[in-house]
Amino acid sequence: MALGKLTSRAVETSKKAGRYSDGGGLYLHVKATGSKSWAFISVAKGKRREIGLGSLSSVTLVEARRKAQKVREAIARGDDPLAVFRPQETAIIPTFGEFADDLIASLETGWRNEKHKAQWKTTLGSIPYDASKIRIDKKAHADHVKALVALRAQPVDKIETTQILAVLKPLWLAAPETASRLRGRIEKVLDAAKAKGHRTGDNPALWRGHLASLLAKPKKLTRGHHAAMPFSEVPELLESLRNKDAISAKCLEFLILTATRTSEALGARWVEIDLEAGIWTIPANRMKAGKIHRVPLTDRALEIIKTLHKVRVSEFVFPGRDKMQLSNMSLAMLLRETAEGYTVHGMRSSFRTWAAETTNFPFDLCEAALAHAVGNDVSQAYQHGDLLAKRRKLMAAWAGYLEPKSGNVIPIKRA
Repeated sequence: MALGKLTSRAVETSKKAGRYSDGGGLYLHVKATGSKSWAFISVAKGKRREIGLGSLSSVTLVEARRKAQKVREAIARGDDPLAVFRPQETAIIPTFGEFADDLIASLETGWRNEKHKAQWKTTLGSIPYDASKIRIDKKAHADHVKALVALRAQPVDKIETTQILAVLKPLWLAAPETASRLRGRIEKVLDAAKAKGHRTGDNPALWRGHLASLLAKPKKLTRGHHAAMPFSEVPELLESLRNKDAISAKCLEFLILTATRTSEALGARWVEIDLEAGIWTIPANRMKAGKIHRVPLTDRALEIIKTLHKVRVSEFVFPGRDKMQLSNMSLAMLLRETAEGYTVHGMRSSFRTWAAETTNFPFDLCEAALAHAVGNDVSQAYQHGDLLAKRRKLMAAWAGYLEPKSGNVIPIKRA
């Protein structure tokens, strides 16, 4: 068996695509692209087997010959030649935290919603977990964080059901929606790890046929519809909000006047506001449907905006203490204090019910005000305008209805 057929110069200067034998099963593979790599080819019992030994950029001729010799010795002993390299040369298994962070980085380029990105990062522990975002007691929060830290430090191929349960149980009853979403994200991370070859076997975060037998069923945990305040009570709420100096009160009133979603109002930026035209243009990447939404601003909405514009300190219309946008909880807590039992998102339902029961505005127009898609794909394709002028009349009627009628302010409690 002739060995050492290649020279260092031949290895460096070979450009024509093909395989060049060094003898004894070792080959230099030159691709049409010019890249070069080493391979060991053996034939046993009529079966051909090829083992990659690395690229020329990382493995020299001398190192390739040393590796080839180890393969030959393993074959002579009857051992698996790949086992020769596993202790030193197989990829290091990442921890759950490392793999989760890499997965988020690869996925977030396709996510439009900044809130969605932040939720993945906080729930999986990529950024500090804020207990104020969910209502759980201090012990449950401490148990959850401790389990999450342990999960992130564990090699992704060693994750088992007990570790998943330790992370989920402190949240499962107190914050079921958050816990359910977290379970789904962990499942996706572990599925991706298996696809990358870092794991084998079943996914310990799988719900059907696995965790479903160990945790309460989701139907017992769901929140149901967002609790909507009767539209007849909304004017009194606005009167109460106007007596508060907090930026959150101004943001909540603006949200109600514009019938927008919480994330849309909280993320409003000055560059989106046209004060002269009285239009707020929300970019597609901040909209649930992924389409630009123009909001006609009523006199009262513009009054709020102009007042804040005079003292602006941030790119955000409604900044928090750190000059970033207010947190979701700021509006929820304010509404809880002022009108217990209702949700911020439910204010959109209040608007929609008012429009349906007390006005003659067309159905499509009311849906357009909420940035809802109406009709099938064909009908939507023919609807090129956004009905801005007509929606301006609708929102002006809403603002007129909301204008406080008295000077008495009473706390609003849900029956």
